[in-house]
Amino acid sequence: MDSSKRLLGAIIVAFFICLSVPLAFADHHETANPAPVGHGPKFGLSPDFYRSTCPQADEIVVSVLKKAIAKEQRIAASLLRLLFHDCFVQGCDASVLLDDSEGVVSEKNAIPNKNSIRGFQVIDEIKAALEEKCPHTVSCADTIALAARGSTVLVNTYSFFMLYIDLC
Repeated sequence: MDSSKRLLGAIIVAFFICLSVPLAFADHHETANPAPVGHGPKFGLSPDFYRSTCPQADEIVVSVLKKAIAKEQRIAASLLRLLFHDCFVQGCDASVLLDDSEGVVSEKNAIPNKNSIRGFQVIDEIKAALEEKCPHTVSCADTIALAARGSTVLVNTYSFFMLYIDLC
């Protein structure tokens, strides 16, 4: 009975890892017959959006995220929450990154979010790396979305790998 549970756990972990990671971080150069921008999925949204303008965007994001997650694994949840705060009210517009201006308290510093939302330093590091390789190309809103997606995949892959090790 114990060995069958281990086998089932190993199969589930292997299935998740083999399917989810390649889908999330597919090599954009291997995409067959890519749709032109605006002719992809509904509303022109596509995980391949930066394929031609910044093909290394995913790799840049993942490299920064790996370092951040190695320091603190919980940052992945913070980045996902940051995406939620950015997108929840009027769509994803990176408004959560804005600082206070004269007479206006930003969403970042609003009382309900004070000392609550975090991960800004990781977004800043990712954005700086993206700007170095692909200046004026990847939007701030997309940087938040790429960070949330990437950190979620990385942490889930790591968690399932650790579960597999525990089961063995």
